[in-house]
Amino acid sequence: MAVKHGDKVKVEYEGRLEDGTVFDSSQAHDQTLEFEVGAGEVIPGFEHGALGLNVGEEREVTITPENAYGIVNPQLIKKIPLKAIPNGEKLKVGMRILVGRQGEQQIPAVVTEVNLGEVTIDLNHPLAGKTLIFKIKVVGINE
Repeated sequence: MAVKHGDKVKVEYEGRLEDGTVFDSSQAHDQTLEFEVGAGEVIPGFEHGALGLNVGEEREVTITPENAYGIVNPQLIKKIPLKAIPNGEKLKVGMRILVGRQGEQQIPAVVTEVNLGEVTIDLNHPLAGKTLIFKIKVVGINE
């Protein structure tokens, strides 16, 4: 029985960047990934990569940014006064921070630049703009 839309599947996976860096895997989480195909629970390219596989089969798929986490949106790169961020003077390039008004939902961001009195943050998903390579192995269907 091959994976089709509407199936609930269990998969083992490994996600790599084009340079070979592994950024995620089911092994790292010590469990399979379960999702319903077509329900939008995972990125579109990953869903598409599982379609047609039978239990025990695996495939490697290359997923473009448009079918993964999107392209980098320059409007999500913001300059903020350091004084507007608690402990802003301790920020370093590469740090991940949460931004947003107190009492509201916090949004993750990455510090990309720190200048005198100002910090640049990137609110894009860390994998936005990247081509992803996934090895997907179906270990269960409709279980």
